[in-house]
Amino acid sequence: MLHHLKNLLACLGALLALVTIVPPAWYGQWLAHPWTDARAPVLIVLGGDSVREGMMGTSSYWRSVFAVDVWREGGVKRMILSGDRQTTASMRTWIVEQGVPADAVTVEGNSQTTHENAVFTAALLRDVPGPYLLMTSDIHMWRAQRAFRQAGLAILPRPAPDAFKRANDWRDRWRVFLDIANECIKIVYYRLKRWI
Repeated sequence: MLHHLKNLLACLGALLALVTIVPPAWYGQWLAHPWTDARAPVLIVLGGDSVREGMMGTSSYWRSVFAVDVWREGGVKRMILSGDRQTTASMRTWIVEQGVPADAVTVEGNSQTTHENAVFTAALLRDVPGPYLLMTSDIHMWRAQRAFRQAGLAILPRPAPDAFKRANDWRDRWRVFLDIANECIKIVYYRLKRWI
């Protein structure tokens, strides 16, 4: 029993050192692949988190920042924000304050999951020809692009470097590691549900 406890503690210590010293970038890059600077007339941005009503969280903020950057590059005529109403409303307010015309930003505010993002956005874009740009966090892109394709949308990935940026600070690496582990569990679940 003591031998097993020592082995467990040694493994946990090795994991702690590995995650703290070495950024989990290699797996994050795989989840974000392919990393493109594609352009299309419609940009779909998935909501991330919110702190409270009217205030978006960190991942929603960074997705909004990069969505505005893509808008300013030119070529995008319409932006769809997909997620729960509390998150997408604060994202929309911020994006419009950055100069994106209000009438160019549509909110799909009923989604609670990536699967619902895909299904509800596909219904919204039924009569709008693709392909469409899809923006979400880097480590979320693998699952998101497959969910959207499963829903019948021809998407081009445009990941936002969320986890990559956070992994540069050793204090945030454990949070990134846990986010990646959580994403892996969701990928397995989505495969079992045949949503990807």
